[in-house]
Amino acid sequence: MNDKYTSRFITTSDAQTDSMIFKLRSTWWSRFYEYAWAASFAEPEATVLDAACGISHPFKFFLSENCAHVYACDIDERILHPGSIIQEITADLGYEAAQAIHPGYFERIHFSQANLAQLPYSESMFDTIFCISVLEHLDLPTLRSALQEFKRILKQDGLIILTFDYPVINLTLLQTEIQQQGLSFYGSVDFTLPADAITGYDLNCFRAVLTKSR
Repeated sequence: MNDKYTSRFITTSDAQTDSMIFKLRSTWWSRFYEYAWAASFAEPEATVLDAACGISHPFKFFLSENCAHVYACDIDERILHPGSIIQEITADLGYEAAQAIHPGYFERIHFSQANLAQLPYSESMFDTIFCISVLEHLDLPTLRSALQEFKRILKQDGLIILTFDYPVINLTLLQTEIQQQGLSFYGSVDFTLPADAITGYDLNCFRAVLTKSR
């Protein structure tokens, strides 16, 4: 199976990009790799969700250029206001980055304010759910509920594309939660921390591809 489906630590030899819609911040140490990998799962006919998408992060805009139907949600109420999103991009990344976000993006993306533990979407709605560097910020009950919700809104043959920081997340605990919520790793899994794993702020970054258990 193609290596992109392998759940493992991201390494320095993996593909990376320094730009997605606009030039990425240098302090986003893992995003260069996370976005390059996650982008490979964007399919032109797909209905997708960028879950906990963030206000200034550009992946939702990338998806709107590459997928048929794009939804994005965040717990921050500013996600409902294009002006607030542009303001945050300007503050985080500068005027030039904000200029790259044209009004058409907001017409193509269905935005919602939502907690991952209670998502406002129908059952079996999405081909692909993306959740980039979010799970490590959730307490255990919310993490458990988020996985339940991802399963509920995912199509039977759909994929969940995750990244998260280690050791903030306990991989053994996460593996147990994934199984208990009726999900499984789509391809092979390697929990070994390699010497060339990307590192930032004493953290490493793990990527995972999940699907519904058969």
